[in-house]
Amino acid sequence: MTLTGALTFVVTDVELDGPSPLRNSMLSFASVAIDGEGSVLGEFEAVLQPLADRSPDPATIAWWATEPEALAEATRNPEPAETVMPRYLGWLEALPWPRVFAARPLMLDGPWMDHYLDAFAGVRVLSLPRTERVPFAGVGLDIASFAAALDGLDHVARLGKPFSDEWLGHVPHTHRAIDDARGYANVLSRLLALAAGRTTGSAPP
Repeated sequence: MTLTGALTFVVTDVELDGPSPLRNSMLSFASVAIDGEGSVLGEFEAVLQPLADRSPDPATIAWWATEPEALAEATRNPEPAETVMPRYLGWLEALPWPRVFAARPLMLDGPWMDHYLDAFAGVRVLSLPRTERVPFAGVGLDIASFAAALDGLDHVARLGKPFSDEWLGHVPHTHRAIDDARGYANVLSRLLALAAGRTTGSAPP
């Protein structure tokens, strides 16, 4: 078995009330775990209470007003982060090792999950030397960068460039965290198959 075949990829999507983990809050997040063959190993979804010492970003709230159904999903029955994040860590640690954090874009979802895991569960997405509890191996995987590496596409430079419905597995990109995580897990599954030569064609247009 190749190393890729042995990995567990934890594809994660976050929904936010602003751009900064230091000033704003994460409203919801979801993770879909897949193996190197693209089989789903588990899912985790949570809605979080906004942090008391943060405030929403007005521009972000104005955008949410255009997506009322998504906002309803991102704010329904919220739980405290101090309850959710240790539960999420327990879910992670039940998945096969080694686990790799994956997102699109990694530079958005990664820092938010790192901040919340650090603050409320005492671990980091990117583990440092002498770390006792390590939820993820390696440095994380940016799904758009993976697509670009396979076919030289511009998913890296164009943040808003969508993946096709076929590559998303016909899962609508609704801004509900679990929907978006499932869609990106389907994209990653196709990319892994392409990289391993299990399918033919090119990376998504």
